[in-house]
Amino acid sequence: MLLLGLDTATPAVTVALHDGGQPLAQLVTVDPHRHAELLAPAIAKVVADAGATQRDLTGIVVGVGPGPYTGLRVGIVTAKVLAAALGIPVYGVCSLDVIAADVEGERAFAVATDARRREVYWARYDETGRWAGPEVDRPGDLLAHFNPQEVPVAGEGPLLYPEHFPHGRGPTFPAAATLCRIATAALARGETVAAAVASGAILLPPEPLYLRRPDAREPGAPKRVTP
Repeated sequence: MLLLGLDTATPAVTVALHDGGQPLAQLVTVDPHRHAELLAPAIAKVVADAGATQRDLTGIVVGVGPGPYTGLRVGIVTAKVLAAALGIPVYGVCSLDVIAADVEGERAFAVATDARRREVYWARYDETGRWAGPEVDRPGDLLAHFNPQEVPVAGEGPLLYPEHFPHGRGPTFPAAATLCRIATAALARGETVAAAVASGAILLPPEPLYLRRPDAREPGAPKRVTP
């Protein structure tokens, strides 16, 4: 197995190559405005650093968000096009699940990432995995779901809204090496791609989880200005 993992659902462009047992190479660059510019060179470098070629890849796993429209689309489109060109499978994994997989020392916690518009994408976790979310809300509205003043929260949310998330935890961004690790484990258990991001689903279709309409909208018909 030689699995390429990538995620662009957050300001971090993260890429890794995994052999099914351990990561062979990985690269993380945090830049919220250059996903399209950074991703292809990052893939080329990670593959080269591992002493492999793209023809050696046996699968691709991509973080499907939730995340802002433009950055998220870059990663998913790249993964699907590369998989199609190489004739290999591509799997999706919720990016919040990837962050959650690296949270240590907490039995119950949340993950919150930047959704812009002063909102966050969030999900709740315990020792069994994700049991609520992903959803999008304003930080101040999360009391309808849980008390963010009491629950440890990983992701970028605590950095952006410390007044709402006083118990911030790492990691801040998803790691592609972890993305590969949890996908590899799911495949080894014989899991198949779930139809939707239901509670407990690990492998998802490589389709973006936007959770809301993109900022860019198709303009409507022009208004009439004459009688």
